Amino acid sequence: MPHEVPSGIPLRDTVLDQLVEYAAVDVVVIGAGQAGLSAGYHLRRRGFAPVDEAQSGAETFVVLDANDQPGGAWQHRWPSLRMATVNGIHELPGAPVPPVDPQHSSRDVLPPYFQAYEEQFALHVRRPVRVTAVRRADASANGRLLVETDAGIWAARYVINATGTWTRPFWPHYPGQQSFRGRQLHVADYVSADEFAGNRVLIVGAGVSAVQLLEEISHVAETFWMTRREPDWAEEAFDIPARVAAIAGVEDRVRRGLPPGSVISVTGMHWTPWARAAQARGVLVRHPMFASIEPDGVRMADGSFIAADVILWATGFRPALEHLAPFRLRTPEGGIRVADTRAIDEPRLFLIGYGPSQSTIGANRAGRAAVRAIVEDRAAVAA
Repeated sequence: MPHEVPSGIPLRDTVLDQLVEYAAVDVVVIGAGQAGLSAGYHLRRRGFAPVDEAQSGAETFVVLDANDQPGGAWQHRWPSLRMATVNGIHELPGAPVPPVDPQHSSRDVLPPYFQAYEEQFALHVRRPVRVTAVRRADASANGRLLVETDAGIWAARYVINATGTWTRPFWPHYPGQQSFRGRQLHVADYVSADEFAGNRVLIVGAGVSAVQLLEEISHVAETFWMTRREPDWAEEAFDIPARVAAIAGVEDRVRRGLPPGSVISVTGMHWTPWARAAQARGVLVRHPMFASIEPDGVRMADGSFIAADVILWATGFRPALEHLAPFRLRTPEGGIRVADTRAIDEPRLFLIGYGPSQSTIGANRAGRAAVRAIVEDRAAVAA
């Protein structure tokens, strides 16, 4: 049940004039994917307790997740994404992924691992809870932040936002797009190559997923891989140093309030086993982007026509941050200014799984960094 409204925290009548009570907590974590669970783990380590088990006087936190089940975005990935082809480090802090067959589907392995993690560290994730808005309770720089959800309202001293990108697939717009008589889908909707057997499939995008699915679909369909720019292939391995360098490049962008961009925009395309396999079979052939879409295919810039049954948009995702709109933190360039996970223009808000922490290795580090900053803040107030 919600606690009584803490004294000294006036409500803004113009926004919440019907509000009678809400639950008070020190930290709200929004999202229970890689970044959110990392934050929960480090809050536990620093002495914070889930709000429903906290003793009187203890500092508290709550993790809210919109999914019905544990697993973050992994539970929504396509079945053919195997553990052997998962891109990047996916271990949560303090608990390695149990040994598994590399050919097992990642969505069969990782959600149970996330569930076991939540139970092992008693994170008490509340789900399904959808956050609709986060706003300031009043004009005080030290006041509470109100986290509005479809299951009530929380008043927090800090908010750690870990909503990731999976729920916001990016669809480019091209002339004639609505006229296409074939099927259009985004990577977020992909299930299996088998559904495209015998088709002509256009795969649009220059990211890792585009090449993975090109290699997979090309076994059963005629494929055409299209990108806006010629891929810049990097010969060096995409190892830990390369990942760290990529994170640093994106971190500089978000500090300046620019949209995060993709890791590939910083590092170039790295050769992967599936890219090499597609190259060996002669299907890793890049075509320039089409100029427009017609009912039965696409029209190229040179006037030529390519017939198609399917357009698969492997065009990435955007950060899921609509619920933060009341803060008005967007810069004219479209980003949010963030330094070391903290929103520069709202120091009570931390964004993890955003920008440099979109990768799994970055998400783990970001959870630790956000909690460390909160602990330092609390210590300074107490001193």
